[in-house]
Amino acid sequence: MHFPHTMNEQINFTNKKIPESITAETLKALSYYPALKDTPIAFKFKKNIKKSTMQAQPIFGSFFRSRKNREYVILISKRVKIDKEVFKITDVPSDVLIGWIGHELGHVMDYRERGTIDMFFFGIKYLYSTGHIQEAERAADTFAVAHGMGDYILKTKDFILNHADISEAYKNRIRQLYLSPEEIMQLIEEHSDEEKV
Repeated sequence: MHFPHTMNEQINFTNKKIPESITAETLKALSYYPALKDTPIAFKFKKNIKKSTMQAQPIFGSFFRSRKNREYVILISKRVKIDKEVFKITDVPSDVLIGWIGHELGHVMDYRERGTIDMFFFGIKYLYSTGHIQEAERAADTFAVAHGMGDYILKTKDFILNHADISEAYKNRIRQLYLSPEEIMQLIEEHSDEEKV
């Protein structure tokens, strides 16, 4: 299903908590997700996120609420350390950061479709199953592309996969768990064809 992006869609930003340093990029990413208008989301910097740059999850206190009443947090690492390379998240190119945030919002879209029991088992499987991690990460990429963020997701992939100082081991993890640039291009083309019909 295609979700067209229109700049006229009014997102409710009063229920979004966003650090000032990434406000522009976060609002841009949110503008592609009108369905998240009434979904409370807090974007928070964290000193260190294990094996990740960003992480979307339901806020614990809202976990057992109905799907439409859940609240979410997107944790963002202040510094991105990939092997020898260290980036301040605010030094990452703007389009790359928009793509990264867009991917995490794709996770929120996925979570909104899951009931409490489903979310519980989803979390358990994510901790212990590489196959499940791959399924979840590819779903988030797919949601982002379906919402019109394909170009941003491609820029984020390009930043990682073509960065000289990032090791092949890390790049291979990205290749294994996430959609490839070729798969993203194919999805963009499919959604473009759907718009023409």
